[in-house]
Amino acid sequence: MADYTDQEQTDSDDSDELYEHHRIVVDKGQALLRIDKFLMDRLPNVTRNKLQGAIRSESVQVNQKPVKVSYKVKPLDVITITLAEPPRDTDVVPENIPLDIVYEDEELLIVDKSAGMVVHPAYNNWNGTLVNALTYYLRNLPTSRNGEGRPGLVHRIDKDTSGLLVIAKSEYSMAFLAKQFFDHSIERTYYALVWGVPKEDTGTITGHVGRSPKDRRVMTVYPDGSYGKHAVTHYKVLRRFKYVSLVQCNLETGRTHQIRAHMKYIGHPLFSDAMYGGDSILQGMPSGSYKTFVENAFKLMPRQALHAKSLGFVHPTTREFIHFESALPEDFEAVLQKWALYEAQ
Repeated sequence: MADYTDQEQTDSDDSDELYEHHRIVVDKGQALLRIDKFLMDRLPNVTRNKLQGAIRSESVQVNQKPVKVSYKVKPLDVITITLAEPPRDTDVVPENIPLDIVYEDEELLIVDKSAGMVVHPAYNNWNGTLVNALTYYLRNLPTSRNGEGRPGLVHRIDKDTSGLLVIAKSEYSMAFLAKQFFDHSIERTYYALVWGVPKEDTGTITGHVGRSPKDRRVMTVYPDGSYGKHAVTHYKVLRRFKYVSLVQCNLETGRTHQIRAHMKYIGHPLFSDAMYGGDSILQGMPSGSYKTFVENAFKLMPRQALHAKSLGFVHPTTREFIHFESALPEDFEAVLQKWALYEAQ
């Protein structure tokens, strides 16, 4: 097995996992006080309902053990809290946009996002996002926050990445899912078409991921751990074509552009990934009929060849492990078939 490693560090940077983590050591002179009331005074912009949901989901622990809402904090208690991030300070317009809902119950729903849909409203993308659609769809739920903020999301995927996302429908479920993301117990599998043919069938890429000093839109791997956040990607080669390979990637951490940055770092950028250099012919002679073939493949899939294929986690209320799969979208399948036909010639 190939192995690319560096040392762990806790720098601050972007992440696709939308949670925050707190650690509080109770003062020596603290009087006995219910834990929800104690935390209300110390965590800004957190509602009591959200805190109680976090306590019930065991996302709040005292001295490394879960407690009940009625627990009274004592001097020198060490409290750790994992919460879904507070909503962004942005008005979100509810929009009746069709959603591909794979599964839904009282606590959560699974959405299969199409490529091209932005997850969060931001500059130049205030409308037509997944959050706009969810704000409309979940408009009668408390987590919709009356049309403001980020309804129920505890993770995200890139605009041009397709595939599965889990959305919570209650404060309790948001806290429960956020804890699993923090503990790295969520199972996430991606399929990627990459340039080149990895020598090893399987491998692990470990390297800090942080923003490039040359272009803030691009994430760079810092192998010495000097910047960024610790990131781990496990990969497995599913099929080797002549000049590209279909690879399965499993995320241990969830950093922005993690797979895209990590695969480029080991010399295998994602096919058709303009931001990371994958929209040029990186294998084979860039001329003649082969050049025409690759350019036509780029036209079939004018975005990075990355799909969030599966998602597995423990359900907030049943406490059973559930798993979901998403079929490859048409553009991804079409490019794979094109490479298969080319190889067969």
